[in-house]
Amino acid sequence: MLARSAAGSAEPGQNRTLIVVPSVLAVCIVADLRADAGPIGVTAVDKRPVDGPVQVGTHGLFGDVQADRERHGGLAQAVYAYGEDDAQWWADQVGHDFPPGTFGENLRVEGIDVNAVRIGERWRIGDEVLLEVTRPRKPCQTFARWIEAQRIAPATGWVKRFAAANRLGPYFRVVRTGEVRAGDVITVEPAPDGALRLLDWVRPD
Repeated sequence: MLARSAAGSAEPGQNRTLIVVPSVLAVCIVADLRADAGPIGVTAVDKRPVDGPVQVGTHGLFGDVQADRERHGGLAQAVYAYGEDDAQWWADQVGHDFPPGTFGENLRVEGIDVNAVRIGERWRIGDEVLLEVTRPRKPCQTFARWIEAQRIAPATGWVKRFAAANRLGPYFRVVRTGEVRAGDVITVEPAPDGALRLLDWVRPD
């Protein structure tokens, strides 16, 4: 878990911390297919938060799509999560906010270091959903063009910059379907002994 200072809650001479329970801050699905200069011609990177529960199937969240399923979809990349702490780090780096969905993520989460997970680690989310870490996100030019379109940073050099920061976030396969919603608690089931850390795993092209 992640410990954060609880400002204003401590008596003089005392240090108190607030333990942030791993949880879902926002559930995001595609808002609109956007024209893109890549080979597919469109992108579904424009994800935005939705209210209420969202059903999670084996191929991902209902109402969501992946325009390029060879690179950004399929059973092994059904759900993508990104950490709020990482989003805040990027905001400090570039001087621009990164609201939930900006990274093309389905789940914006807090209280857990998403880049310290291991391949095969499982997340129980809420009462129903069970996800298993499969691989890190590999940034692409579509993502870079989206960041430029949002006037966050130039597309040129963004892929290398994002990769070098080691704040990639994990993809998951869906082990058990069900509903997720903002506020759901995340319970981590450790990966098998010897499992690779997310950032040590290199996805083959």
